[in-house]
Amino acid sequence: MWNIRMRASKLANGHDEKTDRTKDIHISGAEGIFSENEIGRAINQYLKRAFAHSRGRPDKIFFTIEDVKQLPMKVPILTVTTIQCSTKQEAMELTTKRLLELGIEANAIKSAFKIINSDFAIRGAALIKMKSGIRSDHDIERGIRVSRLGIEGDAGRKLSRKLTKLNINTTRVKEALTLASKVAYHKDVIAEICISDDPDYTTGYIASKEFGYIRITNIKSHGDMRGGRVFFIKEDTDVSGLINYLEKTPVIIAT
Repeated sequence: MWNIRMRASKLANGHDEKTDRTKDIHISGAEGIFSENEIGRAINQYLKRAFAHSRGRPDKIFFTIEDVKQLPMKVPILTVTTIQCSTKQEAMELTTKRLLELGIEANAIKSAFKIINSDFAIRGAALIKMKSGIRSDHDIERGIRVSRLGIEGDAGRKLSRKLTKLNINTTRVKEALTLASKVAYHKDVIAEICISDDPDYTTGYIASKEFGYIRITNIKSHGDMRGGRVFFIKEDTDVSGLINYLEKTPVIIAT
């Protein structure tokens, strides 16, 4: 098996004085675990995505193709639900209510929304402790990049049939669900909240072992380029172990 990762970016105006490098803006990314004979098809699909994103045309596209030497863990896929909200306020209130039901404190939820609604977008996910609201990842600009994940052929086909019945059989939903399933499987993750930075996509989601993957419509305004991803974790989490699982441990979503 091979892990393929793509990141597309474009140069931004300005200069990062800390690193003495030209700043770049993230345009799109994609990742999966594939057999050797699927590599060409996967790269083609990722290239098309990089050139067709609503955030603009990239001027850099990076591919990493890595042999998966460790036997992947098999993880079950989360159940899928969509909740229709007519306004952003309704969506935010519903999201907050569900997170509170999981025992996540209001100050932790407030910290998460502050990160997501910031004009400064981190490239990955932030780790927020569920009681104290303390951010626990070590790189404020980068965050945590969930990586080394894919979906079994049979599980993928079964998922496509299920999502087709729900009228949401898109690459975006399938990939987000795959990522959320890996994240939720870890014992120290209580919940995830994700709002896309795509200005044309206004449906976000919350995910948890307790209630599965819940899509929430109109969670942001059309044209808003802000977004982000936050994982709420237990107070006594072994953060280094969790980061190693999220970024390095290969996981295949199975039936």
